[in-house]
Amino acid sequence: EVQLVESGGGLVQAGGSLRLSCAASGFTLDTYAIGWFRQAPGKEREGVSCISSSDGRTYYANSVKGRFTISSDNAKNTVYLQMNSLKPEDTAVYYCAARPHCSSTIIFGSWGQGTQVTVSS
Repeated sequence: EVQLVESGGGLVQAGGSLRLSCAASGFTLDTYAIGWFRQAPGKEREGVSCISSSDGRTYYANSVKGRFTISSDNAKNTVYLQMNSLKPEDTAVYYCAARPHCSSTIIFGSWGQGTQVTVSS
């Protein structure tokens, strides 16, 4: 069973940094792409970043490009999202999900609890 658990969120001032973790179980990271998503209050969930399982290519939403970095540690079966230069508009619940590939809209398993990121101005 595909399971992903997010952690690492918190409260940070604008300009600060956080590193989110996405611990995978039930599969290995070389099987599926892993995407990070976020959902702010009153808004739809949006894709933030993705890392491909086949070649390690990474993708970012324009709103986070240059500030966020996605990476994976296959030994720990964990994907990270390093978030720098955080802005109040980054405030959201962040989720990770396994996908066939980064351009797919399908996710495997169900959405987890997510981890709350709050950026104060």
